[in-house]
Amino acid sequence: MAAKPYGRLKGLVMVAMAIATVGACSSATSTPTATSTAGAAGSANPSSSASTVAHKPVTISVGVLRPGATQEATDALNLQISEFEAKYPWVTVEPMEYNWTAPTFTAALAAGTLPDVFTIPFTDGKGLIQQHQIVNIDSRVRALPYVDKFNKSILANGQDEKGQIWAVPYTAYGMSLTYNRTVFTQAGLDPNKPPTTWDEVKADAKIISAKTHNAGFATMATGNTGGWQLTTMTYALGGRMEKTGDDGKVTATLNNAATKAGLQWLHSLRWDDNSMGATFDYDWTSINQAFAAGQIGMFTGGSDLYTAMVQNDNLNPADYGVTIIPLASDPNAGVLGGGTLAAVNVVTTEAQRDAAVDWIDFYWMNKLLTQDGAVADAKALKANNQAVGVPTLPLFDKATYDQTQVWIKDYINVPTDQMTPFTSKIFDEPLVNEPTKNTQDLYAALDPVLQAVLTDKNANIDTLLSAANKQVQTILDKG
Repeated sequence: MAAKPYGRLKGLVMVAMAIATVGACSSATSTPTATSTAGAAGSANPSSSASTVAHKPVTISVGVLRPGATQEATDALNLQISEFEAKYPWVTVEPMEYNWTAPTFTAALAAGTLPDVFTIPFTDGKGLIQQHQIVNIDSRVRALPYVDKFNKSILANGQDEKGQIWAVPYTAYGMSLTYNRTVFTQAGLDPNKPPTTWDEVKADAKIISAKTHNAGFATMATGNTGGWQLTTMTYALGGRMEKTGDDGKVTATLNNAATKAGLQWLHSLRWDDNSMGATFDYDWTSINQAFAAGQIGMFTGGSDLYTAMVQNDNLNPADYGVTIIPLASDPNAGVLGGGTLAAVNVVTTEAQRDAAVDWIDFYWMNKLLTQDGAVADAKALKANNQAVGVPTLPLFDKATYDQTQVWIKDYINVPTDQMTPFTSKIFDEPLVNEPTKNTQDLYAALDPVLQAVLTDKNANIDTLLSAANKQVQTILDKG
């Protein structure tokens, strides 16, 4: 049967999502952070943690720095590397620039040029596991003292059918509506009252376009991001892109009524209101750049985009606003959720794999579970002018997440008041898995559909979706 929302977030946040962060999941990129060697959450390999056991020197490359990151971001990363190497003196860490996108990742995977530790969206986890294109790190991860604390629905994105762990989730998010507060003010709109329905988004976009000559609303459309965003809208309107029968067979449903309605809504913005500007080939990187430059009033994306736009796009913090995705009254309407996994390259040695999981534990997990780790991370980030307090969703439980927010409250340096429309409501919203089978293929099939609707006034939505649905079903049938 079709995937259903996971209910309201009361205790555990059920965000088992298959994702992009970029190409379908912008958050698949990693954000440099800094944690302390004190109070580490645990060691993947008990013999490797600050012990007297002799170790042979080992070097690992880690893909944790976005291309074009600021010097401050680099400094924050270097601080963490030095702390990690102090704890694990036999390990040398070599940072590599890395930013997941569907086309570049596929090419790097085939060429064998990925870092030893790299990140992938939830959507890529199952496929890479099935093809054994990442390392089974189950025994190493299960040696960590907190492995049972993971939200099982989230951890499942990095597990195979037998429950073996191949990749570790380190961040999760809900899709949001990002809006430029300065552009809203220029258009005579109240930036403290962002739109709450798609009709209001449409009306505000038209006003913004008319009064500021910027795109009132824009959308990603290339590199699989168009399909990702169209799926986001489909979910918000109550539709689904796949359904699973009792026999386990997955059927493509790209031509559902909600997707058609979403495309018709975009068609109206583009051709009736002329409120989408003149650029229709945005991807994750370019839409962030345009938004930070004040050229876009609103767009849909991950709730954690603030960090990337500050680091890479010189975003003025005063411009940033984020609110929840408008949901239709349909009982199946929900917020598409996503997240990112840390994985280990298959070309690594056993010693490198030990070190890689130690790095994952130190770099991503420590700050989520211990006060020392959370405070040290926040303190170092703030010292290097990096964002502290950007909204994410809990990997473990909401109580643990809330506790970390208390620990770091004195270091939060992001405009939290401008994020309240999102943070005050997201935990009461139903979060829905991304399509779980051939996700990137599905998104890739939808990219040209969205592009056609935005560039051809006479595009036939029914015909386009039927062709894309047939294309995806053929892929699904091949298994």
